[in-house]
Amino acid sequence: MREDELDALLEVIPDVRDGLTRTERIILYVLNETQRELKGRNVPTVMLYGRVLEYVNISEQELHLYLDRLGVKGDGQP
Repeated sequence: MREDELDALLEVIPDVRDGLTRTERIILYVLNETQRELKGRNVPTVMLYGRVLEYVNISEQELHLYLDRLGVKGDGQP
């Protein structure tokens, strides 16, 4: 297996400790850090997307799928 294939595989395999993929963990980390910067206010999805792109290359649609899977509600919904 080539190194780039291995890296791609590691991106989507859930970690045995908590079941999160690397991308899911990055999204949650960036969301937490941004909420701290905004003093607990809701993080606009566009802002979150821009900051997540600094770590991982995903489309906007993929971000929304990850957020849904993680149970993160957007647009101020409970």
